Amino acid sequence: MIGNLRCGLALALACAPALAQTLEAPAELSSQSSAPNVVFILADDLGWGELGSFGQSKIPTPHLDRLAQQGMRLTAHYSGNPVCAPSRCVLLTGQHGGHAIVRNNWENGGWGEFQPEGQYPLPAGTPSVARALQAEGFGTCAIGKWGLGGPVTSGSPNLQGFDHFYGYLCQRKAHNYYPTHLWRNDRRDPLPGNGWFKAHQKIAEPLENAGDYWELFARGTYAPDAMLNEALGWLDEHGTEPFFLYYPSPIPHAALQVPPADLEALPLEWDETAYLGERGYLPHPRPRAAYAAMVAHLDREVGALLAKLDELGAADNTIVIFSSDNGPTYNGGTDSDFFASSGPFRGRKGSVYEGGIRVPTIVRWPGRVAPGSSSDYVSGFQDWFPTLAEACGAQTPAGLDGVSLIPTLTGAEGGQEPHGALVWELGSKAAIRLGKWKLIYDKLRSKQPKAELYDLESDPAETTDLAASEPEVLERMRRALLAERTPSAVFPQPWLDAQR
Repeated sequence: MIGNLRCGLALALACAPALAQTLEAPAELSSQSSAPNVVFILADDLGWGELGSFGQSKIPTPHLDRLAQQGMRLTAHYSGNPVCAPSRCVLLTGQHGGHAIVRNNWENGGWGEFQPEGQYPLPAGTPSVARALQAEGFGTCAIGKWGLGGPVTSGSPNLQGFDHFYGYLCQRKAHNYYPTHLWRNDRRDPLPGNGWFKAHQKIAEPLENAGDYWELFARGTYAPDAMLNEALGWLDEHGTEPFFLYYPSPIPHAALQVPPADLEALPLEWDETAYLGERGYLPHPRPRAAYAAMVAHLDREVGALLAKLDELGAADNTIVIFSSDNGPTYNGGTDSDFFASSGPFRGRKGSVYEGGIRVPTIVRWPGRVAPGSSSDYVSGFQDWFPTLAEACGAQTPAGLDGVSLIPTLTGAEGGQEPHGALVWELGSKAAIRLGKWKLIYDKLRSKQPKAELYDLESDPAETTDLAASEPEVLERMRRALLAERTPSAVFPQPWLDAQR
């Protein structure tokens, strides 16, 4: 079984266009003459196996596949958490899930149109990669889905190191791609032609035809298009100065919504029945096609951003990073089995198994990162703060959990020291990876939590639990997990806290 799974992983990687060019990477890399710009593009709920360069065969992602051919694929890179807000907290602050300020989704309001917006806010003065680059004179911009504090809170992006923000402050509102408004800094920006409706609405009976669907649920302004236009306009104004553009797209998070024309290139036979909203979120007459079209739409957004860098003459001095905030989802009409969204891994969003937290990641840095290369160095979201700070000459605070990935990215002689512990916490679950070993706790809110132990080197799909057969390793990993976390009053883990 293990051999077959490892062969499956090898086959998935063999299908990747980027890997075909690995042996052609240049032996020597030139040095940069000035601090690079940074564009960090973050997908939402995109699985490890949903890009062509990571083995996907159904969803067209030509621009991202080209990005992989021009840069490096990180095949063992981990998100900060299995769900949205805490993963983004890890990314921006450099603190892993055992130390992060935000460790779960925490809502400030309900689903009504005029309910308070936002999630648990980052405290004032929180150290972040944006703040560090801003202090070095970089223009800083966040466009997309925020999720780390609503309007008039300490977590507002303008108070967390970003000069400019446009998009969804509240990730609940991002469940609707035709919202009544987005936010431009501290002001609401109404979107023409969009009326409010409940994002989790479902219908009682199948619609007679697709036209009925569009009449009910289509609106005037597709939010991702508005956000892309804002990003391109900001680059036009700031592309000649050092800049950091953080672009956390809401795609492909449910609900399944995409402009009708985007569906035309995808097979009708994929969808024999409509999705009526029975697993939450809005219905759709062609759910599989809609999901693939959303990913393809994001791919075109990436293409537009890359083309803008070329137009501005900034591409050769810009680090472009693409990743996802967690693994693929399981609801809202999505079909992760159909697309093999988790690749060869077990689990999906909300799970601390590999499929919930291992994410497709690509880095392009002309002259420093070898084109068509790949790395299986174990790394995580907490590493981007120290990595980008080193690349851009910025200062980092003491006590970050991440390490700079510059040696891995640039192919430095001697490579890079093995990564320290990576930690995740979410509700009743927690996990730690240290070297080849991974310990998972489930049912932490019960009196008898369940421990699972996996050797990811021989069993990347987590099929064989070794907790009973490796008691010494289990105990060592348990102690490591306790040592790598601090209790949180807002996001408590009573059982783990009591073990200290």
